[in-house]
Amino acid sequence: MGHRLSKIVTRTGDAGTTGLATGERIPKDAPRIEAIGAIDELNSTLGLLTSEALPAAVASLIDDIQHDLFDLGGELSLPGRTLVTDEHVARLESAVETFNADLAPLKEFILPGGTRTAALAHVARTVCRRAERALVALAASESVGMPARKYLNRLSDLLFVLARALNRAAGCPDVLWRRDRHSSTKGSG
Repeated sequence: MGHRLSKIVTRTGDAGTTGLATGERIPKDAPRIEAIGAIDELNSTLGLLTSEALPAAVASLIDDIQHDLFDLGGELSLPGRTLVTDEHVARLESAVETFNADLAPLKEFILPGGTRTAALAHVARTVCRRAERALVALAASESVGMPARKYLNRLSDLLFVLARALNRAAGCPDVLWRRDRHSSTKGSG
């Protein structure tokens, strides 16, 4: 790579376009750039999560995921190229099973919260869902690999499970949605 990024200010995007890795310039608000940006935001959100004290297995998994997301951004910057494969998806599915195995079955919906690390995992989950929507929007008009779409779908599932696992590791219960929270105030007043 050498000094590939030695010049940061290039002024090439001042007119509202940006360059793909192919050299092609496209509008900064093109669906492909929206998807790349959403994936970058997700990666940054995971970076924020890693600034917290995490169990070693979670920290290692997120490190791998961040590298995968960088590859996914590269794949989108090189239309027609595949960098995220079914093996990446299978790794996420395995992680979901592993981290979910010790969690109590859910009987109610849960709210984002509990510990700070769990709340950050929930924020990452919602950013992941937005990135997935951007990728689906791109796929409506351009070719996008199915493994890439599956990857983001599985990742949001994993982040949900990790939030629960992080709460459990800290001895904090899930924050349950209370269906009847207003029933005691009905009729009073």
